[in-house]
Amino acid sequence: MKRIVIALGGNALGDTPAEQLERVKITAKTVAKVVKAGYEVVVCHGNGPQVGMINLAFSKASEAGHVPSMPFPECTAMSQGYIGYHLQQAIDQALIEAGIDDTVVITMLTQVIVDENDPAFKNPTKPIGTYYDEATAKRLMEETGDKYVEDAGRGWRRVVASPVPVSIYERISLNTLINANHVVIAGGGGGIPVVKEPNGSYHGVPAVVDKDLAAEKLAELVSADSLVILTAVDKVAINFGKPNQQLLDRMTIEEAEKYIEEGHFAPGSMLPKVKAAMQFAKSGDNRKAVICSLEKADEALNGTTGTEIVLK
Repeated sequence: MKRIVIALGGNALGDTPAEQLERVKITAKTVAKVVKAGYEVVVCHGNGPQVGMINLAFSKASEAGHVPSMPFPECTAMSQGYIGYHLQQAIDQALIEAGIDDTVVITMLTQVIVDENDPAFKNPTKPIGTYYDEATAKRLMEETGDKYVEDAGRGWRRVVASPVPVSIYERISLNTLINANHVVIAGGGGGIPVVKEPNGSYHGVPAVVDKDLAAEKLAELVSADSLVILTAVDKVAINFGKPNQQLLDRMTIEEAEKYIEEGHFAPGSMLPKVKAAMQFAKSGDNRKAVICSLEKADEALNGTTGTEIVLK
């Protein structure tokens, strides 16, 4: 049986609990189709809007003196549970409707191990949380030691590091669950970033791991055959939005590197997806990565849509 990791963007889940309850039904139907086609499935997801909502709620309540402030790793853990709960119920229902009654769906709280010496920690760039005026931001920097930057004219926001994922703490348990015919929801929001202490224990750090890179690392560690990165378009394009736009059915690593050098992929959207796909394709023999839309994931696995990234 082939094994697949599906990476779903957090924005695809909506901005509110009500929106999310509806949107996970679309994801669930796609997952059920893939399971019915004979794949073992792991689902990763983003959490941008969701963790932002959680972080904002605690920030405002803390400022008003109602509750203590909540560290960012704990906010990420909360978002994993909240999103996983909705996905788990929706996928379970979709499997039942598809006539599959022997597959269990489970959400795994996932810690992603990062290197405490990763250069990203010296240059935090990922904005999180609420907006502040300049005076308040500077006061918070003095009080907490956190870094705040001006964000696109809308105010000042805290920024945290975005380190590269090194491994996943729960990797053995993940394989055990997949082997037991479970659909596993893991790596939510890129995982909870943790670093290892000299005594062998781990502790969380305020950072955000890119969701697609975390999904790629997870796919490597569970020996997946395919990594499917879902986005808003059916295929990757070069010269995107221009008269000479060209949709790509297939890219080799060499071609992808050339397109990246030419600046075809936007840093905040398609570039990290392409880089994660390249990394997975290079990680082992006969490993395939596909970038496609959520609605056509099952078609992409059959090669009828999507952009396939292969070693050569």
